[in-house]
Amino acid sequence: MAVIALAATGVWNPFPAMWDWVDRSEPISEPDVVWQQRIGGTPKSVTFAGDAVVVEQRTRVEARALATGDQLWERKADWAAVAGADRNSVVVVGKLLVKGYEVLDPTTGVTRRRDDDAVAVWTYRNMLFDARCTEPTDCTLSAWDARGTAPLWTAFLPGVGSGLFADNPGLRGTRRLTATRIEEGVAGPEPVPPLLGFPVDGRVHVVDTATGAVLQNVEPGREERLSVVGGRLLRISARSQDGSCYFAISGRDPATGQEVWQRSGINLRTADNAGCPQREDPQGARNVLVGVAPDAREAVLDGYDGRLLWVGEAGQKLIAVDDRYALVRAGDQRSVTARGLGTDRVLWTRPAGGKAGAALTPYAAVIADEKPSRLVALDPRNGRELAVLRTSANALAVGPTGMIIGEGREIGYVRFGGAAVTPAPPGNGGVPAPGGTNPPPGDDGTCGPKRELCPDPAGGKDG
Repeated sequence: MAVIALAATGVWNPFPAMWDWVDRSEPISEPDVVWQQRIGGTPKSVTFAGDAVVVEQRTRVEARALATGDQLWERKADWAAVAGADRNSVVVVGKLLVKGYEVLDPTTGVTRRRDDDAVAVWTYRNMLFDARCTEPTDCTLSAWDARGTAPLWTAFLPGVGSGLFADNPGLRGTRRLTATRIEEGVAGPEPVPPLLGFPVDGRVHVVDTATGAVLQNVEPGREERLSVVGGRLLRISARSQDGSCYFAISGRDPATGQEVWQRSGINLRTADNAGCPQREDPQGARNVLVGVAPDAREAVLDGYDGRLLWVGEAGQKLIAVDDRYALVRAGDQRSVTARGLGTDRVLWTRPAGGKAGAALTPYAAVIADEKPSRLVALDPRNGRELAVLRTSANALAVGPTGMIIGEGREIGYVRFGGAAVTPAPPGNGGVPAPGGTNPPPGDDGTCGPKRELCPDPAGGKDG
């Protein structure tokens, strides 16, 4: 009785190991993570920032040490985003419906720069943009180095639209393929594209991110949607006829407005019913677009010159893409294959279930599978296993040395095995995209890597 009383009052704990076990959360993966921490709320986003991990929650943001998971700092914020890469990263925070933002050091939380006027901020791997308006139709866009103290350039915009506020409001580009149990922002901030398309009062203003020059101010036609991809302004038309939608894509030079390439019959999934209203940006990533050919096979197009970089076979499903690779689920739903875009080359294949989802990041390809529930990180170049986890947790963030997984309020750090993957240098999108500057010899680029979309000439050869 005395032993129980002393233990209950905290005077003496005869079973320290037992109490530690009761206090500890269940491991969220097998094998166990390097560290596991319970945070104050369900994370909205998690991002690697050098030696820190930045966790955005509903009303606050915090940073944790990558090595230990210990909290480095915390502060109130309605939104937060990371700009820059690795040890040049910064954390940008602000409040909803309040102008301005602060740029914080990710390790210390110290304010590096403060702005009191901006209404919207866009964060990228190598740049940050903000917009401020003295009047609804009198706005300026400024570009900054992530850790810079003076803008690189400032450009005039006639308004930024009522929907553009807080962090990373939508511009006219592409929308990524998504997957269950893999967060959409798992890859962290993207490299800044060569052009940005700002929707303003029904028009799209095309801005050169290197100079700030506004190259185009375009109003879409009645059946058009405008998108800025791969250094081109795309005019995507969807015409309703005979109960179907008929699509055509025109890639325009942003400086002259002249058509550079044109392709018909590829459905970019911008319209979702027979009336053909285009309410969505095309699917894709960086410099590439994802569409469906008239025979229902999926395809990946180069946004710069319109070439077909990959055309699937019947039953295949594209589950992840960037401007280097495509991850494809087989028609029999038993495997996932990685292909190099523009090369028609299979890089690796591994077993995967029919509901497997995936994402491509600069450092790893991540596959989420079921029955059994697993997360697998692979070197996208050769399929080498970086981490294999039996877990029902989600993949929240991927960095150069590992990934953060999470379930509810629990997050944990998984270190990649072997050498870290070195990401390919980011493409600038304004020059020819993956696969070189020219189509394969003897092909004008319209038939696909295997000439899948072109019939063979009669007799096989001319003359």
